[in-house]
Amino acid sequence: MKQEIKKKALRRLRIIKGQLNGLEKMIEDEKYCIDIITQSSAVKQALSGIEDIILENHLATHAKEQLKTGQRDKLAAEILKVYKLSKKI
Repeated sequence: MKQEIKKKALRRLRIIKGQLNGLEKMIEDEKYCIDIITQSSAVKQALSGIEDIILENHLATHAKEQLKTGQRDKLAAEILKVYKLSKKI
């Protein structure tokens, strides 16, 4: 994994942890439902951002190497898998 991407992903995960802790506290404190849903949506968007970062890393490293070494079928299968996963959301 590229170090800059790893650093960025870990930083964002730490932020998400804080968001989750805040969300938990909101529920414990019985905050307004719409505020809880808004915070939950922010967490989902943040997780989606993590997926984007990891996919960027994969394409820049593993996929690039697979192309160089002639593993086109493996690369196509992985890209299709990610595409199908994104459709389930």
